Amino acid sequence: MRSTTSGRGLQPNVLSPFDTVVMAVAGSAPAYSLAATTAVLVGAVGLAGPAALLYCAIPMLGIVLAFGRLGRIDVNAGAAYSWVGRTLHPFLGFLSGWALVVAATIFMVAGSLPAGQMTLGLFDPALAQNTALATATGAAWFLLMLAVVLGGARLSARAQLIVSGAELVILAGFGAGALIRIGEGDGVTAFDWGWLGFSHFDGVSGFAAGTLIAAFYYWGWDVTSNLSEETRDSRRTAGLAALIGVGLVFALFVAFTVAVNVLLTSGEIEAHQSNVLAVLGERIWPGAGGKLMVLAVVLSTIATLETTLIQVTRSLFAMGRDRTMPGALGTVHRRWNTPWVAIVVVGAVALVLFVAANALGSVEDIMADALAAIGLQTTLYYGLAGLAAVVAYRRTLTESVSSFLLGGAWPLLGSVFMFCVFGASLTRLSGAAIAIGLGSLLAGVVPMLWYWRRGSAYYRPALLDATRSAAADDPAPGRRTKTPGYAGLGLPTDF
Repeated sequence: MRSTTSGRGLQPNVLSPFDTVVMAVAGSAPAYSLAATTAVLVGAVGLAGPAALLYCAIPMLGIVLAFGRLGRIDVNAGAAYSWVGRTLHPFLGFLSGWALVVAATIFMVAGSLPAGQMTLGLFDPALAQNTALATATGAAWFLLMLAVVLGGARLSARAQLIVSGAELVILAGFGAGALIRIGEGDGVTAFDWGWLGFSHFDGVSGFAAGTLIAAFYYWGWDVTSNLSEETRDSRRTAGLAALIGVGLVFALFVAFTVAVNVLLTSGEIEAHQSNVLAVLGERIWPGAGGKLMVLAVVLSTIATLETTLIQVTRSLFAMGRDRTMPGALGTVHRRWNTPWVAIVVVGAVALVLFVAANALGSVEDIMADALAAIGLQTTLYYGLAGLAAVVAYRRTLTESVSSFLLGGAWPLLGSVFMFCVFGASLTRLSGAAIAIGLGSLLAGVVPMLWYWRRGSAYYRPALLDATRSAAADDPAPGRRTKTPGYAGLGLPTDF
């Protein structure tokens, strides 16, 4: 019996709404994001870190709303790749999918070594300095997550529940501990509600710097859209789960940034830039606290490796299915219902880059610049998706105040914000990072034009329009849907 086929789709109705919320939280990687970025954020804006996270969350929620609304009228594992292509232009849609693929691949490579180092550090800090051993451990974690993703959406959800569940329990415990410490007056700085305002920013440039850094915290929640073909009631669930997930990680981000402001000195933060959470954990629970927080970061890194693998392989699956990339990428395993060719290809490429980046110093420097340039790719496809939602729902925006705000103004605000962050990144990144970021995006033009010339049907799309979708779903000809602007059930363009 053949084990694979290119004519079947992903298995539907595998993930529950709860599974999808867990995926959204894991995608944003709360502990990893805090550990990797808090010191940078504090260094840029000082005590205004909570405000930067707040004012970045507002436009980010506009992008979340855009993804949710687009997912109502087009359920597609490619998400922004499909939506942007069917509303703005197929070339922009392809570049949106390509941007995600590049960003996710870079992140997986760059995130595996810290996972290995932190794992070894839990047992013996000296082992973490052994590059070969750390590389092998990080590769082992990556291969384990690769196997989990290969095993299917249900296995991925169960593994994610264990890993992210343990991470969130640790974070919740230390969040409560920090609150107790602050209540007892153990802090080095008194809490100030002004930390959520504008007063602590160093002018417009300080505000821009803070929100630019804060944008990195949230990336990854959109894995819910890439899993939409495998989710129950995905037209409603994917968007709602992303909204809940972003709300949860926002609360964690602000709570722990406030705790850092109150409990740690600027000298401690600067001296432990990549280990701020461990220092905070030690302050909250002397003795075991530091290691427990490191464990949370390890779990968070492993969890986000899995969700990133899901995003990149589902995107490549959609591209292979549409013949905008090699058709083999759209092959689905008959038993596991996963795009196994895409998973194997991504795994092989990531492992080669991972070993090279950690074996050769020059390659490691290149990977560091590539990681810094991830914001260029993510803000590009987020910004295009926000604009696509406005275009797709343009005829419904005047039906009600909520339609105008939630379907037009807020997604447009999110889109403008993302493009501003993209532009600001070009002024702040190193020349090498910009060259890698823009070069990797331009590299996508080659397969795009190749498959366009070969006549892929993706480049002759059925335009995505919410009013047409609503009319197609209405059982009575000429009768309006009950909820203006909501495209309810099945569409013939869905997979």
